[in-house]
Amino acid sequence: MARTEEIEDIAAAPGRTAARGWAAVAALAGATFTVVTSEMLPVGLLTPIGGALRVTEGTAGLTLTVTGLVGAVSAPLLTPLLARFDRRTVLCALMGVLSVGNLLAAWSPHFAVMTAARVLVGVGMGGVWAIAAGLAVRLVPSRSVGPATSLVFSGIAVASVLGVPAGTYLGELRDWRSAFVAVGVLALVVLLALAALLPRLPAQQELLLGGVLRLIGDPPVRTGLAVVALLVTGHFAAYTYVRPVLEAVSGAGAGTIGTLLLVYGLAGVAGNFASGAGAGRSPRGTLLVIGAVLAATVALTPLLGGSVLAAGALLAVWGLSYGGVSVGTQTWLLASAPGAREGVSALFVGVFNGAIALGALLGGLTADGVGVTAVMWLGGGLAAAAFAVTAFGGSPRS
Repeated sequence: MARTEEIEDIAAAPGRTAARGWAAVAALAGATFTVVTSEMLPVGLLTPIGGALRVTEGTAGLTLTVTGLVGAVSAPLLTPLLARFDRRTVLCALMGVLSVGNLLAAWSPHFAVMTAARVLVGVGMGGVWAIAAGLAVRLVPSRSVGPATSLVFSGIAVASVLGVPAGTYLGELRDWRSAFVAVGVLALVVLLALAALLPRLPAQQELLLGGVLRLIGDPPVRTGLAVVALLVTGHFAAYTYVRPVLEAVSGAGAGTIGTLLLVYGLAGVAGNFASGAGAGRSPRGTLLVIGAVLAATVALTPLLGGSVLAAGALLAVWGLSYGGVSVGTQTWLLASAPGAREGVSALFVGVFNGAIALGALLGGLTADGVGVTAVMWLGGGLAAAAFAVTAFGGSPRS
């Protein structure tokens, strides 16, 4: 597998112009943006979803848990299962599944239908994310592979910090169902873009599930995956319930919360690019900063976020730190297994989405059992644990 990936490093798709290659990479970024936005869309809409479907906010949070669990399983399973098929065909099919899931969620008359819809979203999201991550090397010349891969992953980072506020705003302008319709239509548009811009991408390597799982035995990979699990679980335990927390702590209304989440999103985009530059020089140092700042900010939100201004400042710092989690942890893992990019990316996607599911589940149990503000202390504690693992775990290779 390592030899195959070395060959891919020096061979972009033959006969393609640079402009067309970059257009295909942009379409992949659009795909990753759409799948991650679809996954996290319920975060800013929990209150109206729960009211319409007659469930508690903790139960409504399971819409995120289900999608994350399915995505966590589908990423490492679909990648080897579909390894024989043309990647353009696979991606278009998965985007179709994603669109159907979002449109079904928009129609859902009760929670059981919503759950089925979110299962479909999880299948599409996990497969697209894992497969798209390794395709830039086949679309652009070797000298451009690094920036092209960063652009593909920028879709994930931007969706992580902007998808929620965008959905929240649309939900306020119309209703929560309109937000799901919009993302379902966006998935269809991206499907068409992928079909038009991607070349034929026949399978180039044999990828077995056993080989993917054996990567976990490498101490730097194991450490990186543990940091992903802790940071993402802690973040989503808290962030899934950020709307009810802000309503309870700062007294902010729905419109104000949308603005606060936009502040968070803009700060997160800045954090993504700042952390990308830092992680290239020192993955460990970058993740240490992220873990420390995230732990302090999340834990202090219930204590210091009593006014809208203070809540906005805390959310800005929160976004700045969490915006670097995807690029920071991905850089760590790629440096830990440079000869197994596709395999380690599948593990990354699986753990990342499993952590989203676990965070939403733990946050829901905490919110329903202890109180909604307690989710912030849970999130802060897990981020602090990530700091410790980063400090003392196995370091990636240079």
